[in-house]
Amino acid sequence: MAAYQKNGKTSDKAPIDYSQRASWCKLPNIISKGVDTFYIYSTSYLESSFEEGAPDYATLDNSEMVELAQSEYVAHATVYEDSTNVFAPYYRQAGMRYAGEVAAKTGTIEAALLGIPYEDITAALDYYFENYNEGRPFIIAGHSQGSSMMLLVLKKYFKEHPDYYKRMVAAYAIGFSVTKDYLAANPHLKFATDERDTGVIISWNTEGKQNVEENAKNVVVMPGAISINPLNWKLDETYAPASENLGSLVGDEKTGMGKIGDIGADAKINLARGVIVTNAKADPVPMTDFFGPASFHDNDYTFYYNNIKDNVAKRIAAYKAGR
Repeated sequence: MAAYQKNGKTSDKAPIDYSQRASWCKLPNIISKGVDTFYIYSTSYLESSFEEGAPDYATLDNSEMVELAQSEYVAHATVYEDSTNVFAPYYRQAGMRYAGEVAAKTGTIEAALLGIPYEDITAALDYYFENYNEGRPFIIAGHSQGSSMMLLVLKKYFKEHPDYYKRMVAAYAIGFSVTKDYLAANPHLKFATDERDTGVIISWNTEGKQNVEENAKNVVVMPGAISINPLNWKLDETYAPASENLGSLVGDEKTGMGKIGDIGADAKINLARGVIVTNAKADPVPMTDFFGPASFHDNDYTFYYNNIKDNVAKRIAAYKAGR
């Protein structure tokens, strides 16, 4: 994928040309909805980022990043397709190795995102708003590194573009901590309080009991984190049984595709840690050095797939009613 050029040569630092379809992981073929979603994918530059001599940031032709970004789109971003037109740019993201090094030094990956990744995403946003959006209300969404990037966009880019920000239905910053300190430092931003408020941030991180009991290190869980329960949309520790789950996205061994199923994905907030705790029948993320022994980071979307889809529709309806 040669999506960015400078003087006829591929460059790791040249601006990406977002007028080229190849620079987008997903563009809608037809604009059929009255609301858009701008989706930012999570860390997909993983194993190859640990190879000797690997750059800190992925190039757009990194096959691992491209493949995983496309797979993530299917598992995550499709929750927005029923209600919105979805746009998802490729960007030169921080690799897992480099993001981990920065987090170890500073306590957050933000410093790894400033520079090339942020410049790419804001360039994609500029192109999207100037050429694709046509004044429609929009959702901004992501996962993990994509959600951390969203938090930068919310506090910087949208502060500089209040005309865009006023049309934001909601921001689904799933799989990365939104903290009390972050909200206090950015009073123009608000966290969700129920299932229908708009112009707000929706976020959670999903873990098993062992992570909570051991206070395990998890690179996406920060001190002072806040989560909203994706089953009952409450901020307290009210337990939501799996019977309130409208359907999880699970793998079908016969077809190799995803299907809606029941894996017992319940949800309860642990306020002290700021995470969702579940008893879902699934294997935790294997990268224990990054996420602890009982993280369901890869399942933040899939466990609650149909509930997110339902919530997107409700927030859009509330936004339209409020207009």
